[in-house]
Amino acid sequence: MLLWMKNLRWRQRLACAALAALVCAPVWAGRETIQVAGSATVLPFASIAAEEFGHAFSRFRTPVVASGGSGGGLRQFCRGVGSNTIDVANTSRPMRAAERENCRRNGVSNIVEVRFGLDAIVFASHRQTPAFALLPEHVFLAAARMVPQDGALVPNPYQRWSQIDAALPDVEIALLWPAANHGTRETLEEKVLLPGCAAFAAMGALDETARRAACTRLRRDGRVTEIAGDYTETLARLAVQPQALGVFGLGFFEHNRDRLRVATVNGVAPTREAVAANRYSVARALFFYVKGEHFGLVPGLREYAAHFLSPELAAPLADAGLTPLDEAARQRALAALREATEAQTR
Repeated sequence: MLLWMKNLRWRQRLACAALAALVCAPVWAGRETIQVAGSATVLPFASIAAEEFGHAFSRFRTPVVASGGSGGGLRQFCRGVGSNTIDVANTSRPMRAAERENCRRNGVSNIVEVRFGLDAIVFASHRQTPAFALLPEHVFLAAARMVPQDGALVPNPYQRWSQIDAALPDVEIALLWPAANHGTRETLEEKVLLPGCAAFAAMGALDETARRAACTRLRRDGRVTEIAGDYTETLARLAVQPQALGVFGLGFFEHNRDRLRVATVNGVAPTREAVAANRYSVARALFFYVKGEHFGLVPGLREYAAHFLSPELAAPLADAGLTPLDEAARQRALAALREATEAQTR
């Protein structure tokens, strides 16, 4: 009797372990289409890559590409492993440590980072408005909630650009700024607001945490409008607010230059040549992240990632406005991708 009860308990433990494994295992329902989401900046490039992949690899289904912003795409990416989660997240910034930790907690530990090109953030207004020659401190003084005056931080008093600098257009300040779901916003903070803020000695008296908060906290008096959608929404807002200054990716501007007047930053106009030569200060790398756990489960995932970096895709992506990596950087990215995919299959 005692032996029978021990055997029963052992069988119960095995059954519980099997049930736990079943519950914790990736949910896979035989999905055959690659799912991609994320950055609005990367969206046109990823859409071209998906379409070209569908033509070049007809045995696989054409990937489905959606937007949602860099942060939104990474949240979807990090929800877990299985057919109900996306395979690729597009971003206009590197993945943050907290996002990696969120992925790890949800079982996504094999994250393959692919840097595939360069882009720039541009400030542009309606074609019929005066030209802006901006410095980072101009943008900080126009956008920040609190600004330094006479050695103290005061609520932002500036209503017109010419109040900040007489050389700027004498028009009301109206900024169309990316919302927090966009990677573009973080790049603006790091490459425009923080350097602009650092130009003022009063900010140096603050500790690092307080300084960063003061430098990046946006005003709430109607002068800054946060745009949660993509660049087409910003462009549409300029049609009804022609004197506003909007934020765009360089590729989007190039395809709409007949409707927009671009600003210089630090005396440099945003061009692909200036970005490639590291002369334009508001440039950034573009990335996509592949879920390594899905290699071998989603047909064509390895091939799609490699095709994004292929020479055959260079011309279509450049036509869409991408500043490509130089050949040495492209080869390094491709070698790192191959190593990651091979490691997953070993």
